[in-house]
Amino acid sequence: MTTQKTFYLSQILGKRFYSTDGNVSGRILDFLVDLTPIDPSPEKPVRPKIIAVKVKVGAFERVFDFSALDIHLEKGATRLIGSELEEISKAYLTNVLWLKENILKRQIVDINGRKLEKVWDIRLVDLPSGTFAIAVDVGWSGWLRTFRILPFAEKICSRIGIHIPLSQILWDDIESVDVATSRLLLSKATSKLSGLHPSDLADIIEDLDKVTRTYVFTALDEEQAADVLEEMEPDAQVHIIESLPLQKAADLLEKMDADEVADILDELEDDKAELLLKEMEKESSEEVRELMEYDDNEVGSIMNREFFALSSSLTVGEAIEVIRKEQPEPVHTNTIFITDPANRLISAIPMAELIIADPAAHLSRVITKRPITVRDTDNIDTLAELVSKYNLLSVPVINENDLLEGMVLIEDIVDDLLGRRKTR
Repeated sequence: MTTQKTFYLSQILGKRFYSTDGNVSGRILDFLVDLTPIDPSPEKPVRPKIIAVKVKVGAFERVFDFSALDIHLEKGATRLIGSELEEISKAYLTNVLWLKENILKRQIVDINGRKLEKVWDIRLVDLPSGTFAIAVDVGWSGWLRTFRILPFAEKICSRIGIHIPLSQILWDDIESVDVATSRLLLSKATSKLSGLHPSDLADIIEDLDKVTRTYVFTALDEEQAADVLEEMEPDAQVHIIESLPLQKAADLLEKMDADEVADILDELEDDKAELLLKEMEKESSEEVRELMEYDDNEVGSIMNREFFALSSSLTVGEAIEVIRKEQPEPVHTNTIFITDPANRLISAIPMAELIIADPAAHLSRVITKRPITVRDTDNIDTLAELVSKYNLLSVPVINENDLLEGMVLIEDIVDDLLGRRKTR
């Protein structure tokens, strides 16, 4: 029967390192693990194997080959005993990292929990084939064990009927994103990030250190990156844009709504913003420049220039066919704007009303009421009252000539009310 001994990194770090004759040889500082898969098959998990130990001997730090060492677990105490010690150099090794230096107290993304955790301890197992890292502890038990007060805390909690939960993530579910820096671990594969809602992913990325934040963000595809950037706080948006090459940043901004881009550029230095505007396609750049002309308190400052409008000359059936063919963003089809040939707004019809209308009827016949509108220079404060009074999902915005300029989505109005809008 295979014997195995499990213990935690916190139980051995800082402990004395003994020679076989019982003399103290030094104090344990860290362990080096090899991340090279024993079985290269993609479906096989990586089991980090300890290959070296860093020990402080007198005033010096020395790194010894772990193969000549033995782990002893006696009465709850963990001891490391060495026989024939052989020093090794990390300079000749690849795909390796230090457990304490690179993993402990680092942030780990829990994809399932959609949040960041901090690694407080590492669970190890000693087998005949070697000593391996098998899990990271991200819960209270790991925190208490690190500070060597877990037994005391468990005793106190047991008296009042409280159990300290064990919260660990198996190494099978962990992937090192960047072995060179080991700044982040991801629970599950990096590709699983694509399954998260942009808001959840934005929250995760915002909490990362700046280097890791950029690394994870640039791993996203361009469409997802644009969605995530829109959900970030201003300081995080600025950091991401400033960390990207000019062309890549401009390409990313082109995929975002013009009002969101205007908010971001107003947070940048004028010179940087101008460089980005010049790098963007002319049409996109001009849209953003127009929005940046509005004052903070004007409706135009949060207006979305992208909207979906249909000609009043179409029949209901033709209108539905156009929508199917054009495939506009869902947010643009909650309410369908109807315009005349001069682009003046005639009405706004909820998609539900359009679907149940007679396919042969002209849109001009389906219209039953004048639309509720605001002007681009109206005060933003008027929006909340309109949305509440008329139960609107979006408000069409017209200019002084009654031409349709854009729309304001209810989510932008809510952000403004909650003080989350990035004002200029």
